[in-house]
Amino acid sequence: MDRQRVSNRRGKQSREDILEAAARIMGQRGYAATPLSVVSREIGLAKSVIFHHFRTKGGLLSAVMERGLNDFFRAMSTAYADPPAGTAEERLRWFLRKAAGVLTEREEFLRLHLFLILSEESDEAEPEVKETLAKVRREGRRHVHHMIRESFHDEGPEISRAVADRLEYAGMAGIDGTFLAAQAERDRSMADDMDLLAETLALMGERLAARLRSETKPTPGDESNGTRRI
Repeated sequence: MDRQRVSNRRGKQSREDILEAAARIMGQRGYAATPLSVVSREIGLAKSVIFHHFRTKGGLLSAVMERGLNDFFRAMSTAYADPPAGTAEERLRWFLRKAAGVLTEREEFLRLHLFLILSEESDEAEPEVKETLAKVRREGRRHVHHMIRESFHDEGPEISRAVADRLEYAGMAGIDGTFLAAQAERDRSMADDMDLLAETLALMGERLAARLRSETKPTPGDESNGTRRI
């Protein structure tokens, strides 16, 4: 029993070592440029051990992405746990600066994710890899939607949700672009660029919220009394 327990611990540790090394190397070199022999040399384990845990190189990539996804969005949820009071722009700036911190700490995962999306490898990837990539985008949009909705919560639930629905993709694209700019120009400040993105989203959101408020104002003889749904 003790030997079995030790063997299980060693097996679990070797799996984590493989994932850690693969995430780091793939994040630096890309998926196609990372043969399993490189991962094997990095951790000092035979390729047969990697195949034992993940069956294929695609299976290893899927596990790397799933692990990175869970870690990344767990960190985002923790960072967003206690938003401050303030204007929509102030809250957006706070959320986006928190996001910049998480992006900086986990840049290898984001680099690999965006590299896969922008390369032809995503078209040839195994179904489980494609689903993991799609899951990253879905989860990312969910976090951006939450961030925008919370920033405009003073507008009320219907307007704040409508603003988040409208700006979700713009926010996601802005975060992607800010991260890529920081990768391309290492002397740029991601926090400063996030402030500019916050200002842009706030202006767009405030304009949209004002239009929605005017559309829901009651007019003389309006039997709905201003409760028309957005």
